Amino acid sequence: LAAEDDRIVAGYHAACRRARVESPPGIRFDASSRIPIGRGLGSSAAAAVAGALAANALLELGLSERAIASACAEVEGHPDNVVPALYGGARLALKGSDGALLVAGLEVHPSLAFVFAIPSFAVETTHARSVLPATIPHATATRAAALGAALVQGLSSANEGLLSAALDDVLHVPFRRGLVVGYDNVVRAAKRGGAFGATLSGSGSTIVALTRRSRADSVAGDMAEAWRAIGVACETLVNPALVGGASVDARESRVEATVQQQQRVTV
Repeated sequence: LAAEDDRIVAGYHAACRRARVESPPGIRFDASSRIPIGRGLGSSAAAAVAGALAANALLELGLSERAIASACAEVEGHPDNVVPALYGGARLALKGSDGALLVAGLEVHPSLAFVFAIPSFAVETTHARSVLPATIPHATATRAAALGAALVQGLSSANEGLLSAALDDVLHVPFRRGLVVGYDNVVRAAKRGGAFGATLSGSGSTIVALTRRSRADSVAGDMAEAWRAIGVACETLVNPALVGGASVDARESRVEATVQQQQRVTV
């Protein structure tokens, strides 16, 4: 496969380019993934990370995690999803003034749980990006920056007011919610079940809610029922703990890279 045809292959070749090593011929990939595609859950980023890790181990490239993250960010076009896929947990990722990738871990209070309501329909990422405006008012940008700070502090302290405010996004959800059938119904259901709030996961179609662990099952049930009430099949995922980062199992005849316990690639 050419790199442009598959994210795993793209990640593999990105790592080779970063190390300035040419891949030998005859490489075969066997991949399995439990991450739904087109649901805003970072499936393509996980695939790129798995491919890059496989290359790093198989070809003994010696790339650091930061170098792998940077290589995969080039594949994805941004570091938002590849960084947590690689490092695990909640992560802040951005490019510094010199263009270098900056990564920092975020604290998540142990009483919190993330509830993902994953519908049967997908949202095409390219289309979701196309509905975003080229510019936003200064007041909206200021509000978005404040909400980002509220989210960071709210995650660490489990402050209900901060988390509720932070999940009321002004930067992309107002433009994308129309792509997700039943969005308002599901968000209202999450709040009825006891969530601080809910919002799009990535560009959708998944909706993610933040709640106390003790309320997570109730929130999940209410969100799923809201979608089913309008004829949309839905599965839920409750994540009461932060997932670890990617790992590599290198054996004599093969290399196996596992990302977020969901994406597995054997070379």
